[in-house]
Amino acid sequence: MVLIHLLIRFIHELIMIERSHLKILRAVDAHGTLTSAADALCLTQSALSHTIKKLEGHFDISLWQKSGRHIELTAEGRFLLSEAKRLLPQLERIDETLMQYAKGEKGTLRIGIECHPCYQWLTKVVKQFLLDWPDVEVDVVQRFQFGGMSALFNRNIDFLVTPDPLVKTGVDFSPVFDFEQVLIVSQENTLAKKKVIEAVDLVEETLYSYPIEIDRLDIYKDFLLSSNCRPKKHKTIESSEMMMQLVAANRGVTTLPGWLASELEKNLAVKAKRLGKIGIHKKIYLGMRTDQSLSKFEQGFIKLATNLEGIK
Repeated sequence: MVLIHLLIRFIHELIMIERSHLKILRAVDAHGTLTSAADALCLTQSALSHTIKKLEGHFDISLWQKSGRHIELTAEGRFLLSEAKRLLPQLERIDETLMQYAKGEKGTLRIGIECHPCYQWLTKVVKQFLLDWPDVEVDVVQRFQFGGMSALFNRNIDFLVTPDPLVKTGVDFSPVFDFEQVLIVSQENTLAKKKVIEAVDLVEETLYSYPIEIDRLDIYKDFLLSSNCRPKKHKTIESSEMMMQLVAANRGVTTLPGWLASELEKNLAVKAKRLGKIGIHKKIYLGMRTDQSLSKFEQGFIKLATNLEGIK
């Protein structure tokens, strides 16, 4: 009954219990004497004793009894010790986590992907990033796949990975990876036999692309429009898998980065072809807000993205 009464009073007056009390009980239990406990806590023995006597006086209890130089905890002391062992690790973990946040060593990295091929490149960066920053979560926000700029401005993401940066005030884009955009055709398509694809070769083809504005599509702005050519049909598809199945079935053609095309050629009946004599050479860009205050882990991500050799 005494312990139950003490627990009720303890709960009602919990504000009187401070972390220092719990640390003292834990130190006394670990070291056995007041002198050793005080040394471990960088306190004088008198300061330690005064702190505990004040607590004992408030609750009208005794937390320990002396047996020579050693200390024996009372029932009340053992109760408070058990609470100290339960609560202190949690509080210390909170302290450590908050310090990691303050130092920029913990948090969540939110990355928007504006194109599916960029995802393949990003996986290599993230793989190393997770090893370098084990306390940082990574959230790849694919739902902004075709509206990354608004997500960046609205602070829904921290970085935008895109091959087609838009010049706007408040956002900086840095190139992080070079690649060549190539045409993907079915092995059954007559274009599969050509070494180089000319713009006129596509006027009788159905062109598949992701749902991006025409003036941002490389195949148009860097290849077709300069020759005053257009495909017979242009269809947009969000699913990369469906797009590639249609191309493999010779229902149309599409464009993809060269590194991704090399992988597709291993598993699908498709061929990658250079667009024009010199090809279409592109970059993947990393976009961020100009007013963004970078944490340490965000700086680490930028360094990895910039220095990664890329997908071979």
